[in-house]
Amino acid sequence: MQLPYCEPYKIKMTEPIRNSTRAEREGWIRDAKYNLFKLHGDQVLIDLLTDSGTGSMSDGQWSALMRGDESYAGARSYYRLKEAIERIFGMPYFLPTHQGRAAENVIFSAMIKEGDILPGNSHFDTTKGHIEFRRAVALDCTIDDAAKTDLEIPFKGEIDVTKLEAAFKKYPKEKIPCCILTVTNNTAGGQPVSMKNIRETAEMCRKYGIPLLLDSARFAQNAYFIKTREKGYENKTIKEIVHEMYTYADIMTISAKKDGVVNMGGFVAMRSEELFRKASQFNIMFEGYLTYGGMSGRDMEALAVGLDENTEFDQLDARIRQVKFLGDLLEEYGIPCQRPSGGHAIFLDAKRILPNLPKEQFIAQTLGIELYLEAGIRGVEIGSILADRDPETRENRYPALELLRLAIPARVYTDNHMRVIAAACKNVFDRRETITSGYKITYEVPIMRHFTIELDKM
Repeated sequence: MQLPYCEPYKIKMTEPIRNSTRAEREGWIRDAKYNLFKLHGDQVLIDLLTDSGTGSMSDGQWSALMRGDESYAGARSYYRLKEAIERIFGMPYFLPTHQGRAAENVIFSAMIKEGDILPGNSHFDTTKGHIEFRRAVALDCTIDDAAKTDLEIPFKGEIDVTKLEAAFKKYPKEKIPCCILTVTNNTAGGQPVSMKNIRETAEMCRKYGIPLLLDSARFAQNAYFIKTREKGYENKTIKEIVHEMYTYADIMTISAKKDGVVNMGGFVAMRSEELFRKASQFNIMFEGYLTYGGMSGRDMEALAVGLDENTEFDQLDARIRQVKFLGDLLEEYGIPCQRPSGGHAIFLDAKRILPNLPKEQFIAQTLGIELYLEAGIRGVEIGSILADRDPETRENRYPALELLRLAIPARVYTDNHMRVIAAACKNVFDRRETITSGYKITYEVPIMRHFTIELDKM
């Protein structure tokens, strides 16, 4: 008999979670102004809001914490992390930051000016927020197939190089500080980008003299999909694939809280010494001195280990298998999702689940609230609330995709938790005809409103 699959780790420590009644959850979500971000952590049974900083670190990472050198300048921990980044990504210059949005703030402060155009494949919320805060334009050049959630293609997060070249021809070179390629493409459903597309994008950028920036929060997952789906890479290691990916990039930003599997940390890395020097002043201004930035020494130690451990196939395989397991259960129940399953999350297609709800009532947010009320499961809306308002007209933007993301933290939940999630989704799906109204905005801030927005029932 062939042995079944088992995870390549064992569990050393547990944390209790508490169930609740529907009546309790109704009160809690009302008090939170129907914003899932505003719920208290202990009001949630299974927390799928994000996989950012919520994963379970390894014994190697916990051990590394104790080596942390907290010297203000020139800490040993900085040089250990620098060595790991140069070895894995081939980037000679880096600046540590407290997380990915800080890396964006530092590098964009050095690169972007008002009126600039930054083409890419579905810029994520903080990326677009930092661009639009500077009165520049985040131009979406994602392939059209990304919006067809029932279409099964292996690399659904790619940039359309024809659209990209059209942008390069339309706008002067000096108005395009860089092209941003997000790997994997979170906004499109955690979908990967092929090596072929990375290479073609880089060639197009070099043809027009535009730097290529890889938004790298889930770079290792992207490498896993290249290994398992792209011909010619099946016998390469994850580290070999990652190294090739970054030979095509000029700059990278990363929230290391995802594929680095640390609770806090990120960095911006680059090939240009001139850009490094220019960005350094902003790192000192916003984050801290150059050799710690926004990170403590112990965090840099844990990240150096995490980058090595989580660019090994077995760890990625366990993570992505669990996401697929949940996706397969939902498919069995007939629940519409972005297909194929992504690397870090399942994305429920809220428009197809609640087809009668008008877009003005925030379909994906409504679905997220219903799932929380059903079972205390917290996801996050990737739809019209996150899309924000048009900076010029101030009208709500309604993207092609209205998704509820269920992000699975690394090494935190078991397959039994996945079964509970699937059953709760099925219960909501089975009573979808009874969900006849959504929500209206009662308070919002001008940019990245989804974190603090307040809503009320229609």
